[in-house]
Amino acid sequence: MTNTPDRNLALFERAKKVIPGGVNSPVRAFKAVGGTPRFVQRAQGAYFWDANGQRYIDYIGSWGPMILGHGHPAVVKAVQDAVLEGFSFGAPTEREVELVEEILRLVPSMDMVRLVSSGTEAAMSAIRLARGATGRSKLIKFEGCYHGHADALLVKAGSGLATFGNATSAGVPPEVVQHTIVLEYNNIEQLEQAFKLHGQELACLMIEPIAGNMNFVRASVPFVKRCRELCTQYGALLVFDEVMNGFRVALGSAQSVYARVLPGFEPDMTVMGKVIGGGMPLAAFGAKRAVMEHLAPLGAVYQAGTLSGNPVATACGLATLHEISKPGFFEDLSRKTRSLVDGLKGAAATAGVPFCADSEGGMFGFFLLSELPQNYPQVMKTDGKRFNHLFHGLLDRGVYIAPALYEAGFVSAAHSDADIAATVAVAHEVFKTL
Repeated sequence: MTNTPDRNLALFERAKKVIPGGVNSPVRAFKAVGGTPRFVQRAQGAYFWDANGQRYIDYIGSWGPMILGHGHPAVVKAVQDAVLEGFSFGAPTEREVELVEEILRLVPSMDMVRLVSSGTEAAMSAIRLARGATGRSKLIKFEGCYHGHADALLVKAGSGLATFGNATSAGVPPEVVQHTIVLEYNNIEQLEQAFKLHGQELACLMIEPIAGNMNFVRASVPFVKRCRELCTQYGALLVFDEVMNGFRVALGSAQSVYARVLPGFEPDMTVMGKVIGGGMPLAAFGAKRAVMEHLAPLGAVYQAGTLSGNPVATACGLATLHEISKPGFFEDLSRKTRSLVDGLKGAAATAGVPFCADSEGGMFGFFLLSELPQNYPQVMKTDGKRFNHLFHGLLDRGVYIAPALYEAGFVSAAHSDADIAATVAVAHEVFKTL
């Protein structure tokens, strides 16, 4: 019997010679879990195939955008038609307007939206706009929330609320992050102290309502309520980063989930990405008209982008939003996601492995802990070595979850009940080995 060469390994070795770390985004390198990254050859529905031809049930879905699954016929048709019309114009198109109108229809907290090309660009621009609109410099973010890799956001907490934060990346000067205050997620007391100390200088508070980069951690309802109250009291803008949550956890995005229990609740500004592009590079930020009119060419806050509102990306995003707006879509997606989470809980319980999990819409997360964590320090208590064993056990059996302990997972409309059942059956096998 001859050994078949591992094309994933060969491609990774080739890539490392010309791309830093062999990847174009760090988590793809499998550095946290070890082993060889899977180089995707093609994808369809709920699956992708690697360079060796191995099929996997895909639970990352390009980190969230593929809510319909890969290669949905209506989306493919919209993109093909758009490509024939032209790749990019550097001038306005009708489809940009249509996409923004659809976003505003589904998320009424905003009056106007500016389209950009990435979540990082959207978050960075939203902060600049908040500073320009308020005339203030400081901002609050929370440990464990990821808002892209703009310099001002690559920061961890200092030794106290009155001290500067510390950059988490080389190449970020201390003076760039001196206006960023980093707090503990879901800590109301610390939040109140920060506003008491810095409230008059705060341009905005930026938060992932359901954090997806410390796995899946919800902001508690009392915490979100207090964020809203303090921002209103001190004149700071409450910015919901819904790049991951937007149109993924509910048709009205995460803000609609909180509005169910906090009547009248709205953020002042919303940052979006992923699902609104349907897998194409597209993101957005929006707010009420009075805030958005500070943007050039109307106002003094400059923001621009050569490929913003790209005609192919907007076609992809618009087709995706039309599909997820159909009656019953989110009810069925939520049912399948809950079925997966409940199945994983059962598999862990049968094997006697500490495990907890949560989900909303088509987004889920789990921890090798007995109780759901509420903040980043609690997330850090998860057993990393055991997670790595779980990851590779699932991977070897054809189930692909995020190759990192701190990333949420995603279910698509293309996942069938049989896919969920197969995943749970595999999980039973792997949990027995932990």
